[in-house]
Amino acid sequence: MTGVLLVLTWHLQSLSLAYNNFNSYPIPSKFQKLSNLRYLNLSNAGFAGQIPIAISHLTKLVTLDLSINSDFFETVPSLTLENPNLNILVQNLSELIELYLDGIAISTQGKEWCRVLSTSMPNLRVLSLSNCNLSGPIDSSLQNLKSLSVIRLNGNDFSSPVPNFFADFKNLTSLEVSSSGLNGKFPKKIFQVPTLQTIDLSYNDLRGSLPEFSPNVSLRTMVLNYTGFSGSLPHSIGNLKMLSTIDLSNCNFRGSIPDSMASLTQLIYLDMSLNMFSGSIPIFSMAKNLTNLDLSFNNLIGQITSTHWEELLHLEILDLSYNSLNGDIPVSLFPLPSLQALRLSNNQFSGQLKEFSNISPNKLEELDLSNNELEGPIPTSIFQLRGLVILLLSSNNFDGSNLFVEYSGFNLSSSHVPQIAWLGLASSKLKKIPNFCRNQSMLYSLDLSRNQIYGEMPNWIWKLPQLRFLNLSYNYLVTLEGPISNLSFIARSLDFRSNQFQGQLPVVPPVSYLDFSMNDFHSALPASIGQSLESTQFFSISSNKLYGSIPGFICNATYLRFLDLSDNYFSGTIPQCLIEMSGSLLQVLSLRRNNLNGTIPNTFPQSCYLQTLAINKNHLEGKLPKSLKNCHSLEVLDIGNNHIKDTFPFYLNGLALLKVLILRSNKFYGPIDHPELAPWPMLQIIDVASNNFTGNLPIVLLSTWVAVMDHAHEAKTKLNHIHVQIGTFYYQDKVTVISKGLEVELVKILTIFTTIDFSCNNFDGPIPEEIGEFTLLYILNLSHNALMGQIPSSLGKLSNLESLDLSSNMLTGEIPMQLANGLIFLSVLNLSFNQLVGHIPFIKQFSTFSENSFKGNERLCGLPLKSQCSHEEPRLSPPTHEESNRSMIKWNYISAELGFVFGFGIVMGPLMFWKRWRIWYYKHVDDILFKIFPKLYLGNEYRRRPALNN
Repeated sequence: MTGVLLVLTWHLQSLSLAYNNFNSYPIPSKFQKLSNLRYLNLSNAGFAGQIPIAISHLTKLVTLDLSINSDFFETVPSLTLENPNLNILVQNLSELIELYLDGIAISTQGKEWCRVLSTSMPNLRVLSLSNCNLSGPIDSSLQNLKSLSVIRLNGNDFSSPVPNFFADFKNLTSLEVSSSGLNGKFPKKIFQVPTLQTIDLSYNDLRGSLPEFSPNVSLRTMVLNYTGFSGSLPHSIGNLKMLSTIDLSNCNFRGSIPDSMASLTQLIYLDMSLNMFSGSIPIFSMAKNLTNLDLSFNNLIGQITSTHWEELLHLEILDLSYNSLNGDIPVSLFPLPSLQALRLSNNQFSGQLKEFSNISPNKLEELDLSNNELEGPIPTSIFQLRGLVILLLSSNNFDGSNLFVEYSGFNLSSSHVPQIAWLGLASSKLKKIPNFCRNQSMLYSLDLSRNQIYGEMPNWIWKLPQLRFLNLSYNYLVTLEGPISNLSFIARSLDFRSNQFQGQLPVVPPVSYLDFSMNDFHSALPASIGQSLESTQFFSISSNKLYGSIPGFICNATYLRFLDLSDNYFSGTIPQCLIEMSGSLLQVLSLRRNNLNGTIPNTFPQSCYLQTLAINKNHLEGKLPKSLKNCHSLEVLDIGNNHIKDTFPFYLNGLALLKVLILRSNKFYGPIDHPELAPWPMLQIIDVASNNFTGNLPIVLLSTWVAVMDHAHEAKTKLNHIHVQIGTFYYQDKVTVISKGLEVELVKILTIFTTIDFSCNNFDGPIPEEIGEFTLLYILNLSHNALMGQIPSSLGKLSNLESLDLSSNMLTGEIPMQLANGLIFLSVLNLSFNQLVGHIPFIKQFSTFSENSFKGNERLCGLPLKSQCSHEEPRLSPPTHEESNRSMIKWNYISAELGFVFGFGIVMGPLMFWKRWRIWYYKHVDDILFKIFPKLYLGNEYRRRPALNN
């Protein structure tokens, strides 16, 4: 490199070494000898290290490009600007017009970089500093660069609003600030800069709406995806005659799509997905150059009309998926000569999809009509689309019986059908596997789940050379046609869940994902199954009738990350090697509902990767292994319903990620309250019911559970689930909790679902006031203890609570009015068998509960109990300050009050003395109140079964 520079003469004015590979060598310092250089381009040349001070000596430079684009390198070289820093580099480059430093780590912090640039380079027109680790806010000194035309600041972290002065750059043609931590309301007037051609605000927390556009606006590209822009699209958007790219996906736009958009004749790319648009779709009859239309994830309502769709001669991609579109799908879409992808999935299209013709020549490669309400036969003309690679028709009401017969002289089994790579025919009422799949030599993914396929799975499936994903779940298959061993292909995923397979577990080729759960296999695990697990990461055989001991050869599956043997009849002890596997890759171990005995091996390694350990409902005994403290990634620990005899596991307080702790129905004993215990800030489900815990409720422990408090990790707004990612597969954790008297199995544990169950122990002392801070709590059960004192009024702040059980304690005092006023979603209440006194607050949700909720409190009175309060007025909400200061009776209202009393007696009299009327009244008042105060929907999938008696 040095030799090359020696040959260069002193009068050289332009030098480009871009897109070479100098193997991470530093930029040579001898560049300073090129004193007449006006153009220097070293972009993506493979240089690395500190940018030399020699560059700052090139005082005649007009263009400097040192940028790095990671797309061009497997290992991205690292250029830094620390010593010299940005100030030193540019202080002598006063003639610079274009500066490109993208991808360079610039050490200048805060808004100092703005002042440096505006002071040193007054003539700058192009400023490109994407992914430079810059911070904000963007300083007002930048507006001194009056000639700025291109501003490119993507991928920084400004954490500030977009400055208003950007609209004052009279020559601005491009503003690109995607993924830059910008926030606040975006200034509308920037859109109206007459010279602006490109604006990219994507992936920022910006708010705002589109302005009215005048005809003199020059916009060609408008990218606002993944922002908070909202409102409706202005009709004047049709004035943007030069517009070729629109990306408004994942915003908050609503309303109809303006008809004026049909006049955007230069449009090439349109993406308005993930919004709230409604109405019909404008006819893009003039958009001759449209090549990409994406309106997915909207709430568009109406029909797609066939009028003028055939005029979209250049349309290549049409994506209207994830909307509320309905009506027929016009078959005139299919013959469009340039169409490459047609995506209409997840809508409400209905009716029969008709056969179509005039399909040659045709370039259609992808057709996705899944998750609609289409019915009737699947058109066989689809299989005449010779270029088709992806065909997804799943989850409709199709009748696929015609796929098994010759149709109008066209034989689906012939070699003339397209070679499909991805085929989805789930929920298509198929009764056997289509034979035309046999000739699909390119088939990569086949989904035939949720059909009516019965009998034997044919052997030829194993001979498809490219098959990697096979889903036959939720059918009626009984056997696998053999032999299927010694086959050469390697699949990634085999899903045979919920069929009727019987007998011994079959040996299949090695796969990454293998699911035989919910079948009728009835045998011990054969040793030969170990061959199938050589490369397996996910293995589930839950919900079968498998028995015998857990064989040690499972521990030879060295890539295993998920193992589910639950709901079988396995017996014997837990193999020690299985526990030790958590030190390699094993993340999920579920042995629930078996007949395992012995102790839990105390061999969890130092590098334990477990995220879920579920071994509830076995016959395990002994102590909880202390080596569990090594599992720092543990999120779910469920050892309920065993015979574990131990004290509370204080030594697990280092498991900061723990979200679910279930010790229910064991033999744990001793106190939980501990002055130095402050673990588990993420804990959201704790169930220690039916043990022998004693002492006060753990105040210190409770005060650390941030996950059930209102400010916890945005839990109120995001309905995320607790899951484990295993490669490209996801496992949803599931646990069983007691809710409203029933065992509820949460198949998807929402991160906002929170429950505390300390019932059936020997806790005493008062109920801590701190529980009132757990405003995200859904279930609270402290029943069957020896708790004393009054019910804290702070429980009235638990506004999300659905179930409250404080029964069978020694609680005293009155029922706080705050409970009746604050617990608006409460559907289960049990305060029975305490020592409560006074009048029951018969208002709001409390008026919906039966006497069973309050029985066993001899000094409680009022509805719904039969015992009446003799000398007390019914407890109502506390009077306002104004009402408490009134001392004079307004006699002119006395007649109205007497009328109220008379009417009240007519209603309440029968309630007290007429049983039939009382039953009818409570039944219908309950229905009315639940319509007024609907229970918060959790979105959990669960199975119910009678609760165990504690």
